Amino acid sequence: MDRPVSGNLHTFFRPRSIVLVGATDKSAWSQLIHGNFGAMGYEGQVWLVNKRGTPAHGRAAVTSCRDLPAVPDIAYIFVPTDAVREALEDVTEAGIRHALILSSGYAETGADGTEKQAGLIAYARDKGVTVLGPNSLGFINYADHIPVSPFPVGKDYLKGHLAIVSQSGATTNVIANFAQQQGIGLSYAIATGNEADLDTARVIDYLAGDEATRVIAVFAETIKDPAAFRVAARKAAAAGKPLIVLKVGRTELASQLAQAHTGSVTGDDRIFDAVCAQDNIIRVTSIEELVVTAGVLVHTGPIEGGVAIISISGGACEIIADTAETAGLALPPFADETRAALQAVIADYGAIFNPLDVTGAAVRDPALFQRILTILAADPAIGLTACVYDMPRDGGDFVDRTALTCIGAGLAASKTPGIMINQAIRPVGAFSQKLMAELGIAAVTGGLDLAVRAFAAAQRWSERRIRQGERDAGILRQPHISAARPASEYETLAYLQAKGAPVILVRRAPTADEAVEAWRAIGGPVVLKIASSAIQHKSDIGGVRLNLDGEIAIRDAFAAIMAAARAAYPDAAIDGCLVAPMRPGGIELFVGTAQSAWGPVIAAGLGGVWIELLADTSLRLLPIDQAEARAMLDELRARRILDGYRGAPAADLAAVADAICKIGDAALALGPDLVTLEVNPLLARSDGVEALDALAVWSDG
Repeated sequence: MDRPVSGNLHTFFRPRSIVLVGATDKSAWSQLIHGNFGAMGYEGQVWLVNKRGTPAHGRAAVTSCRDLPAVPDIAYIFVPTDAVREALEDVTEAGIRHALILSSGYAETGADGTEKQAGLIAYARDKGVTVLGPNSLGFINYADHIPVSPFPVGKDYLKGHLAIVSQSGATTNVIANFAQQQGIGLSYAIATGNEADLDTARVIDYLAGDEATRVIAVFAETIKDPAAFRVAARKAAAAGKPLIVLKVGRTELASQLAQAHTGSVTGDDRIFDAVCAQDNIIRVTSIEELVVTAGVLVHTGPIEGGVAIISISGGACEIIADTAETAGLALPPFADETRAALQAVIADYGAIFNPLDVTGAAVRDPALFQRILTILAADPAIGLTACVYDMPRDGGDFVDRTALTCIGAGLAASKTPGIMINQAIRPVGAFSQKLMAELGIAAVTGGLDLAVRAFAAAQRWSERRIRQGERDAGILRQPHISAARPASEYETLAYLQAKGAPVILVRRAPTADEAVEAWRAIGGPVVLKIASSAIQHKSDIGGVRLNLDGEIAIRDAFAAIMAAARAAYPDAAIDGCLVAPMRPGGIELFVGTAQSAWGPVIAAGLGGVWIELLADTSLRLLPIDQAEARAMLDELRARRILDGYRGAPAADLAAVADAICKIGDAALALGPDLVTLEVNPLLARSDGVEALDALAVWSDG
């Protein structure tokens, strides 16, 4: 059944009235959920329902949602698993259209639980009820002070602009607590659980339009609806909201654990990397990186330019330089005007690099912080300024108010965002936040490694969003489905040529005489290959002969190939041999497409014998444009070979990218019955590119 992308989720996540189904003083869940209403100062109506109508938490209760004085906006169900269906039926019969189910024992337990969950959600959908869960610890709407969750909420929680979405309830709480510890305010923390109905994609779609949210941080075990996820991701990008994802499943063990936790199947991890590259999603590898990156982007928004960093520690500058190299952070050299201005300020103290070691001179003269930061912020290549200096955690730490005031003034005076960096990760609690407010320091992050990776991610996200609209237009275009169904190498190459892909001139020779005629027409050394749609791996059976020149050589090779083919495949239909000119030199590449849960995927990398040895390929979802194809080439470990390694001619990268795009478009045009379309090798030279061999495989064999 089709579901709206965000639908009526405004009411779901901003309920003005809530009923707790299963409320009792004997339940720790019930106590935690109810206690949060007082902790956050929820001003809406709260009702309680339990089987006996027993009062709980100092409130009256009724036995059925139908006995409530009004229809609540949402019901939170936390009864034993066997009682959930009955409770949901009571909810729907009372006219309630939004439900949260905390109870577990469904898809995460195996096949029986999956079947039980499917029946539950089928009933809910039939009744028009939106469900979060089961196995969900609910959500906290910090922006509107609405807790529908057992997550403990202290009275000093920080409101802000970071929304957290997680399939794991416990992880949701860990991420939220760590963000608060780092002084990052939250708009939402949403635990989606088993995602039987309301899933991560629909939640992201909702948050993309939420005014209180600037950045969306996601912990995902699986993506239930890949197409909807991509639509939601692009909606967030169009709204200028970074989407940062920590997705498990990089290893087989992690995939098995995810299946046991929420019934999730993690899917092909490399394809998800490709989705992130195309849809401008920031992927991270730890909770710390997720939160720190999100916190940086909440403060900076898009970064237009490079990053300038200063520190009083030369060691910190060295760590930053090393980390920046691996993380891909652009630390541009300063402009001549900037260098001249800096030279006038720090001529006696040190060399001028980025990152800049201001040395211990700033300890003697803290005003140097302000002067240097102001100079760096004026540099036209700089989009973010940062200062490494530890923010005191509490009254026990040394507090140099003069230095901190100068740093705050230097960061605040900039036309670009400015941020302070703790050398090691440390809490930014109430004491630190009060000091920051007093001294004009807008944001603090850390430690060095996490901060540099966060800056690099922010840079990439900012650069990619510039052409996001053009890429979206390409993604949304629909190919014209062709009636062609190439089966053999000859047919596949002819089809690719018809679609505009560069293909070597190939002649089909049913007889040895025709092979000789083809050789004469080509006028030089040729390659002979068996021509049969039934024989895919021609080299394995002796079905390929190279560098043939002369009539005798052609006739002997033809006879040998035919004999080898008939011996290996006695029942195969054989159409003779293919004759093509030999192509000396060049770089052999591989381009292939395949189907996936995310849609058709294209891979590109080194081909020929290297495809299996190096496994050096880059993936994207189709369709792609030339810019995306170039990005694929740039990701290859063997990228330098394409530039002409050790004096070899460089490949025509524009021609290679164009060929990759045309092969991808040709594969799309063959429709969903195509299993794979492979070109191996695609020969790249300085003067162009040619497909030398191609194969199409179909789902019906």
